[in-house]
Amino acid sequence: MTALDARTDTTTALRFPEGFRWGTATAAYQIEGAAEEDGRTPSIWDTFSRTPGKVRNGDTGDIAADHYHRVDEDVALMRRLGVTDYRFSIAWPRVQPTGRGPAVRKGLDFYRRLVDRLLDAGIRPVATLYHWDLPQELEDAGGWPQRDTSYRFAEYAAIMADALGDRVATWTTLNEPWCAAFLGYGNGVHAPGRTSALASLRAAHHLNLAHGLAARALRGALPGASEVSLTLNLHAVRPCSQAPEDLDAARRIDAVGNRVFLDPVFHGRLPEDLVRDTASVTDWSFVRDGDLAAAAAPIDSLGINYYSPSVVGAGSSESPSPWAGAERHVRFEPAPGPRTAMDWPVDATGLHELLIRLRDELPDVPLVITENGAAYDDYADPSGNVKDPERVAYLHAHLAAVHRALADGADVRGYFLWSLLDNFEWAYGYSKRFGIVHVDFATQRRTLKDSARWYAEVIARGGLAEE
Repeated sequence: MTALDARTDTTTALRFPEGFRWGTATAAYQIEGAAEEDGRTPSIWDTFSRTPGKVRNGDTGDIAADHYHRVDEDVALMRRLGVTDYRFSIAWPRVQPTGRGPAVRKGLDFYRRLVDRLLDAGIRPVATLYHWDLPQELEDAGGWPQRDTSYRFAEYAAIMADALGDRVATWTTLNEPWCAAFLGYGNGVHAPGRTSALASLRAAHHLNLAHGLAARALRGALPGASEVSLTLNLHAVRPCSQAPEDLDAARRIDAVGNRVFLDPVFHGRLPEDLVRDTASVTDWSFVRDGDLAAAAAPIDSLGINYYSPSVVGAGSSESPSPWAGAERHVRFEPAPGPRTAMDWPVDATGLHELLIRLRDELPDVPLVITENGAAYDDYADPSGNVKDPERVAYLHAHLAAVHRALADGADVRGYFLWSLLDNFEWAYGYSKRFGIVHVDFATQRRTLKDSARWYAEVIARGGLAEE
């Protein structure tokens, strides 16, 4: 059997299309460790996590889940689960330490080894070029608010395409540029920890430009059948009422949370209302002729990361804010229902809403759920088992929402569960566990949670069983 404890004779209530991609996902800084090995230099997350007070308990990603030394073990786990695809990210400072110049051979060799192991296991590698670990030297030169970073990123994309393009068929340029721009430069809760509305908007534009330039660089270096993608964490924004002022609050958040990326990438334009809303912050003169056309380079699919919806109304929020001036007009309200260990509401209907919106707005763009999952307070019981029924319920509900969107005509090609392993959860350090595989960080022992066994069964039967 290719999947752990597969029970293919169980009644399948919701069957997914033939060829649907069943994956899991990770990010380099969250799992790799080996922070100073084989030529790797600091990223902005190394610097940020080593700054007192920035990360809970002073945790860093120096060791993380030690994936750098445990690739064989982790690929074997994926093979046992039966996943068809694995979405991983490449640490930019591991392969191009200063963000400029030639690649480091040992850094490239690590990813070559990972890809070879995946292919040997019958697992399709899906590479993400940027999951927030900008080389510190590029941040010292100005980071994403500076235009030059976009060009450096395109050069890095070409290096990786040349190194792995013969074995990796699907490439994602950026993961969640909203977080990189607005959490990193707007309210500073992510690396590099800067707090400037102007810097966040400049960063958002240069991330869009970087995506387009990298997409073009990838096209120039990859075989013709390769796929180029982008992953966005789109916000399912809901007004707390139908009052005009609450509807306007939702419009503002949609502009700076969603359309700041959707409009340039798919339509080659800036949202006019976003430009008006942010007039007190910037005149957008950093957008040069040709930038928006470059950002709109064609891609083959759009990745969607979804965890929970947002409920907003007229009012004001705390500053510094990640919302680039919108906080003066918008308040966020708690959504009803159960919550995860992140204190995020559990509501799968928001995922269905996003998929239907994209079905209507981007009818020719295939969609992939590139992240979806939940953190709970998992622990290994005395017998060594990790029971996580809340996560299983969360995943079941969200996969059912994807199936419903498919039935409603959304072109969804795959689902990547976040995450394979418990890991370094950014500013929360090791206090939050998203994995379907439990990691004892003291010993690095991996233990399959009940959710991992459940997901293996889903993959084996190609859908969800009767509850």
